[in-house]
Amino acid sequence: MSENAAPTPLLRYAAQNVGQILLGKEEAIRLSLACLVAGGHLLLEDLPGMGKTILAHTLAHIAGLHFKRVQFTSDMLPGDLTGAPIFNKESGEFVFHPGPIFAQALLADEINRASPKTQSALLEAMEEKQVTSEGVSRALPRPFFVIATQNPIDQLSTNPLPEAQLDRFMMRLSLGYPDEAAELEILRGEDRRVLLERLPPALNAGELVDLQGRARELHVSESLLKYIRALAEHTRHGAGLAYGLSPRGAQSLLAAARAWALLAERDHVLPDDVQAVFAAVVGHRLGLGEAREAQGAAREIMRAVSV
Repeated sequence: MSENAAPTPLLRYAAQNVGQILLGKEEAIRLSLACLVAGGHLLLEDLPGMGKTILAHTLAHIAGLHFKRVQFTSDMLPGDLTGAPIFNKESGEFVFHPGPIFAQALLADEINRASPKTQSALLEAMEEKQVTSEGVSRALPRPFFVIATQNPIDQLSTNPLPEAQLDRFMMRLSLGYPDEAAELEILRGEDRRVLLERLPPALNAGELVDLQGRARELHVSESLLKYIRALAEHTRHGAGLAYGLSPRGAQSLLAAARAWALLAERDHVLPDDVQAVFAAVVGHRLGLGEAREAQGAAREIMRAVSV
């Protein structure tokens, strides 16, 4: 991409390419791309076989990122993920061997099957963008994008993520079942991984970093900031929730809305952008209590707060 080229057609092209692999999931694809462009991390929660892994593979491939996948298990140790010093007989010294976390795009598959200690090791790296071993801090690659998947917590041998760790994810999405047309196309067509191998990347890592910088610079009016603040305030005191959106959650909402506006090829953010990403950003950060559902609660909050 040349210095003067518009960035957003690249994002449109990227979304179209992802849509060739994951059929009938346009909104989830666009939200995932917005999360990537906003510099956040993505949590995919759904039943096995719904397309979580192929979405992660496709996002990394389309963005031209170095990708690694880690299958989380109950006996996995933090060092298996972050790396550890190993003794070198020839030099007589311990040499650090990086773990799979040193990738630009990491798929943490079935994160809720790992122990809380291993989950914390990943989430600390997500927050600090570095790994510390034996007192030495090592920076993670840039960009660094984590896609974690988890199965519903009522399945056996799962450890649900605590609220403080859920907050490290900018968005939580559920793909759900495909519609009839999409599923028939999947049944008729080739294996999605075979199709992905033939699909050229739409971006490279440098272009993605540039897009992330441009998203952060998108204009946001004072009135829109007040709208976001009003939404956050309503979750805290007016929505009947156990607890509401934190200031960091409100910052994530703003960052995601900026990225959504960039995908829409605009240089400013509208209330529609905030509303488009609201449920994905806010749903896992609210104290919903029993018998409440994130999407429904998000819609109630948006109806209650005027633009």
